[in-house]
Order: sequence, then C-alpha cells, then structure tokens
Amino acid sequence: MKPVTIHDLRKWKLSGEKFAALTAYEYSFAHLFASQGIPVLLVGDSLGMTVQGHDSTLPVTTDEIAYHTSMVRKGAGAALLLADLPFMSYATPVQACENAARLMRAGANMVKLEGGAWLCETVSRLTERAVPVCGHLGLTPQSVNVFGGYKVQGRDAQAAETLLNDALALEKAGAQLMVLECVPQALAKRVTDALTIPVIGIGAGHQTDGQILVMHDALGITAGHIPKFSKNFLAETGDIREAVQLYIRQVAEGSYPAPEHSFQ
Repeated sequence: MKPVTIHDLRKWKLSGEKFAALTAYEYSFAHLFASQGIPVLLVGDSLGMTVQGHDSTLPVTTDEIAYHTSMVRKGAGAALLLADLPFMSYATPVQACENAARLMRAGANMVKLEGGAWLCETVSRLTERAVPVCGHLGLTPQSVNVFGGYKVQGRDAQAAETLLNDALALEKAGAQLMVLECVPQALAKRVTDALTIPVIGIGAGHQTDGQILVMHDALGITAGHIPKFSKNFLAETGDIREAVQLYIRQVAEGSYPAPEHSFQ
C-alpha cells in the first residue's frame, strides 16, 4: 500500500472524509490495526498509564517512546506514525530538536507535543529542520498538575478564545496536524473550521476531521477510570479486527462520537 502522508490527511479534510486513528505500543497490535485500514497510529506517552501502570504520563522518557516507536514502526505498514515528545523533553527548542531526531530515527513520521502559543518557536525550529509537528491542545495530560486533574478545557468564553488563538498560532508556526482533547464540541468545530490543517479529536465531538482513541479504551481493556468519550467497540463485535473496522466505519459516517461521548 502507498504510505499515508500528511497530504492525504489534508485532502480528506478538504473533501470532508473523516478518518480514524489509534494508539499502539508494539508490533502485533500495530500490524493488526494497520492491516484493518487505520491510517494514523500514535505511540503516545499514554503508555505510562496503559503499559507501565503509572497514574499519569509524566514518568515516561524519550528513551521509552523511542523504544516503543521502533517496535510499532515494524508493524505500522503504510500508516502515518506519530510519536509523543514526553514531559520536559521539549523545554527548549534545542532540546526539542535533539529528542525529536531520536524519535524520527526510531521510525516516527511526525512528533506530537502539548502546549499553546509558547511553543511557536519550537514548532518553527522543528519544521525548518524537516521534523513534521502535530500540536495538542485542550486537556494536555502532561499538565495534569497545573489543571488539578483531568478536566474539560475551554468551557468559558475567554478560555475558548485562548485555545483558538493558540491553534492558529501553532498552525502559522508550521504545525501540520492538531489534536484537540476534552473540549466542548462547539469549540472543537470552531477550531476545525478555522484551521487549514487537519484536526483530530478525542473527547471533542464528531465535527473534527478525525478521531483518535487509546487502543485500550477502544477495546474495553482499560484499567480503572473509563473516560466519558471512550467506547468499547470490541463489546459490539467480539472480534478485535471487526472492532477496528466498526470504529473506522462509525468515525467515517459520523455516528461516533455520539452526543453521550461529547462535552457541551
């Protein structure tokens, strides 16, 4: 298959074709997801909670993301592979470039980082040096101690305006993709409409260009708290491959996420 690129995602945005994405952390699941047609995979620092058993993403290191990225790359096939820059691995532009280079060498096609307009210099520096960047706004899990927990972001008018301005600034700095996590669906629509780059939602309603789920949530194997936006596709199918196909289909037709998976 022809590799999925950011240009494909842009074409899908322009044509209104919604796409699905999943996290993956090792070869076998990456291969399974890619073989069912998932076009985008993410080696997320969520592995700190789903794989390592921590209560946050903060303990995850760049070495660990690079290790998991190298495994996922072997199974990802034609899928576009994103990798998270973990907590405090991009505190300065120089540090971001050094750590992003490690993830790209491990097999990532793009790196993802969390934060608003303060990251513009870093995003510009990375893109100038041939590292594609995905932004991440809204509930940014690396900021859990600042937020005081995992809370919906952008509920009031001022916070919503700040988030929109951050998204526009990151796009102008060179970001080629954006993730919106746990924001009201009306705000997610505003951001999606305002940006020319594709927007992937998680807990952001059905009007973003794409959706992403942590694989453990999509397959109903999450330990502990189950997010409001998650759906157990395996429970409806009884087969992992059919569950992935159902997820792709429901994202494409706009039936997932449904109102009960979204924030008002």
